[in-house]
Amino acid sequence: MREGIHPTYYPNARVICTCGNSWLTGSTKAEIMVNICSACHPFYTGEQRIVDTVGRVERFMKRLEIRQQSAAFKQIETKARQEAEEAARKARARGDDPDKAAAEVMSRYEAELAAAE
Repeated sequence: MREGIHPTYYPNARVICTCGNSWLTGSTKAEIMVNICSACHPFYTGEQRIVDTVGRVERFMKRLEIRQQSAAFKQIETKARQEAEEAARKARARGDDPDKAAAEVMSRYEAELAAAE
């Protein structure tokens, strides 16, 4: 092997987990910090829990909730617009005011739209 190009090898490098477990191994670093190990990982412990060190699950659930709310709002809004257009078309055919007919339909959906926001 060539001299001076390889990193220093530590045969007794210490690995320390956030759960408090530690062990010795060989590595190019003297001390290694890990977030999870076989002593605390759900696969090895048989425990079903979500390992969340950065709040990723909460952020995902928040984003999912926002998307579901916006999808429900869009669905109600689309349905209201379609019914308003249909009412305006029928009002024109009868000779009535199409804007008034559309406004009546939209007023029925105002409560649903407010709840979906």
